[in-house]
Amino acid sequence: MNIKYKLSVLILSLVTIIGFAQQTPAPAQSETITLVGATVHVGNGSVLENAHLIFKDGKIIALGQSEITPQGQIVNVTGQHIYPGIIAPVSSLGLVEIDAVRQSKDDDELGEYGPNIRSLIAYNAESQVVESMRPNGVLMAQITPQGGVFSGTSSIVQLDAWNWEDAVLKADDGVHLHWPNTYRRGRWWMGEDRGWKPNKDYEKQVETITDYFDRTKAYSAEKPEVPHQAIEALMGTLDGTKKVYVYADGVREIMDAVSQLKNHGVSKIVLVGGYQSDQIIPFLKRHDIPVLIDRVHSLPQQADDDYDKPFKLPVLLTKGGLTVGLNARGSMERMSTRNLPFYAGHTSGFGLSAEDALKLVTSNTAKILGIDADYGTLEVGKSATLFVSKGDALDMRTNQLSHAFIDGRALSLETHQTELYQRYSEKYGQQTRD
Repeated sequence: MNIKYKLSVLILSLVTIIGFAQQTPAPAQSETITLVGATVHVGNGSVLENAHLIFKDGKIIALGQSEITPQGQIVNVTGQHIYPGIIAPVSSLGLVEIDAVRQSKDDDELGEYGPNIRSLIAYNAESQVVESMRPNGVLMAQITPQGGVFSGTSSIVQLDAWNWEDAVLKADDGVHLHWPNTYRRGRWWMGEDRGWKPNKDYEKQVETITDYFDRTKAYSAEKPEVPHQAIEALMGTLDGTKKVYVYADGVREIMDAVSQLKNHGVSKIVLVGGYQSDQIIPFLKRHDIPVLIDRVHSLPQQADDDYDKPFKLPVLLTKGGLTVGLNARGSMERMSTRNLPFYAGHTSGFGLSAEDALKLVTSNTAKILGIDADYGTLEVGKSATLFVSKGDALDMRTNQLSHAFIDGRALSLETHQTELYQRYSEKYGQQTRD
């Protein structure tokens, strides 16, 4: 048995173990459930004290205070807090398990132009990383391919499922486009200086992108017999059935991206990143562009930026009248996604109220992703996708979940991490958590 074969068997065994380590997905809701006595954070800015929330067949059927009569199974959560499920946009959850194991990475395809790459069919619903999101209240995610110029097409899933077919909430919601930068770092491996310098190919790179949309228009009119998969994937961006999530940070890049896409017939655009978007708020508002801001726990990008620029950017855009959500992009994005509620909580120290901060990871994100008819707020008729915390969900010191539900299904909050916690707490004679 040669070394390559042994290594292949070891990797296959590892991936197999990982794939079957998840908690069994919860069964469908079978009886009416009433959560009694909690503080309900609706997700739209309003709060109900000492309220009752009733859900049946996965839908909220009643929400109120003393006028609501409990039904079915009564769960006393007095003194606790109920929140809508947190939504993680532009995430690679379920596409990568272990960065060092190439066979467990499926987030980045070869080639620069792949709008037809579908992240959904590569999504691993049994990922240990995915299950580790739920104990912090992250219950939904937009599974997004990475890399290249056109990375591919994302889909939105709930994070308790057997497979991607069971997980999907909205398939192929948008195409992800990484706009070129006007400046680039020197390519040291080619003998260039490592510093920043103008990107001489910027105009050519932009022209290549816009040419794709021109070809899409022509393709739609001609309707050729032999389909072109990449062009087919872009057709929805012109008829409004798909959004374009464009990644850009600089003022010029943002304005060029929005102007070019609008000129080429793209009606629904979402800006991802948008580090300098606070400088062009009127422009973004005029074009109705929502922004998914990158992780706020990061350093300023430029030497003359305010030290707290990443922390207060969501505040500036929100007060400017834009629809703003948060994502966890950055180093160790998949592991950091569980901290989304805490990123939102951090913004409340820079000018947002706690309820407006909650919107950044619930109702605003649901609206940006186009799932707000069912998710993002706790309202009658919407999905019972929610969690109960013993403390403030936006505070990492007090957020401790006692219950979580997706479409009314009661989730297990046990993960690989909690199992290890219990195991080693007992080993060293320490008391476990409640």
